[in-house]
Amino acid sequence: MVSGKLGRYARSVSIIGIGATPFCDIGNDPELTGLTEGEFFGHAALMAMADAGLEEAVKDVASGAHEIVLSGCVEMACGLPIPGQPTHLRRRIKTEDIIPDLEGIMDRAYTRALGGGHIGQDDWIDLYRKEYGLTDEQVDLVLNTMSYHGGRAAALNPLAMFQTPYEEEAKECGFDDPMEYLRSSYNPKTTQYLRVSGNASGADGAACVIVCPTEMAHQFKQKPVEVLGIGASCLELMWPHNEMEITREAARQVYEMTGLTPEDIDLLLVNDFVLPSQLCAAEEVGYLPRGEGWKMVLEGRTAFDGDRPINPHGGRTSYGHAFGASGMADVYEAVLQLRGQAGPRQVKNNPKTAMLRGFGGGQNCRIPILRTVEVRR
Repeated sequence: MVSGKLGRYARSVSIIGIGATPFCDIGNDPELTGLTEGEFFGHAALMAMADAGLEEAVKDVASGAHEIVLSGCVEMACGLPIPGQPTHLRRRIKTEDIIPDLEGIMDRAYTRALGGGHIGQDDWIDLYRKEYGLTDEQVDLVLNTMSYHGGRAAALNPLAMFQTPYEEEAKECGFDDPMEYLRSSYNPKTTQYLRVSGNASGADGAACVIVCPTEMAHQFKQKPVEVLGIGASCLELMWPHNEMEITREAARQVYEMTGLTPEDIDLLLVNDFVLPSQLCAAEEVGYLPRGEGWKMVLEGRTAFDGDRPINPHGGRTSYGHAFGASGMADVYEAVLQLRGQAGPRQVKNNPKTAMLRGFGGGQNCRIPILRTVEVRR
């Protein structure tokens, strides 16, 4: 890892528009079936322009508002193009499409612990369990509780892939208690610790943001959200506990850059493509106290309606995971929450400052901090 002295950006930048498609299996969505990747991206981009009041972008450029940039991501994770066919026609992704590459890229002798999958799904939670003396049963209860609250949030999110509350799923399977259902064979373990509900489901999705200099931001229709800074870190996959190490370094950078501390953070969004990352990363960045976060999970404090909310959109395991687009969808959710526009899943602590912990490719971490402009330091 490379570290060094970091300072504030030379120029302040704010988010003025956001857009996102539903995260779904596009082949099973009658309103979206037939869209190409470019059209899916365009859908999110047009939403972001409308959100910012920039429906007529040419006029804005002509009028001198030329320092406006749209950025976004699209990922179709549920299917693959069919060679020789029109681009909107796709086939389902099969396990054998993925496994051969992963076997070659990731040496499982170093990146998995105790029955984990290809990117060490159990590695961090196994380390956490041993360090703080949790039993396997306590870990299972904590992860199931996180799944339950993620499902509660997703059920209130019209863009989420899974919108059926666990209470309904449990009832269909003959359980009165959703937690009993989550402990049952209907939600089997896929590793020593992870159950099906703790693994992210691939989704098709797109999300976009529009940014401009903060001094211009007030002329647009939405409350600006400033990007205070971004920390970045990368380690190759063979480094032991690499997700923990790069999260720590990226957090160090962004705190140093912004002058903020963990106590300044009101809301955290975490890439939890495997569910334990939500808890472990929250402690690594200081949002939850070390060794105590699991207790706060069980008390409901990290739910969207708790006092230390994490992933109020449902997280990767309930919202869905469109890989590259998921990080931008986190930005979308954070901005909605900071504006107070998240509807029934609006977090209760009136957030002004949000941190996002992105983790991708098994080796890259980015941590931005966003803040509503009126409380800028």
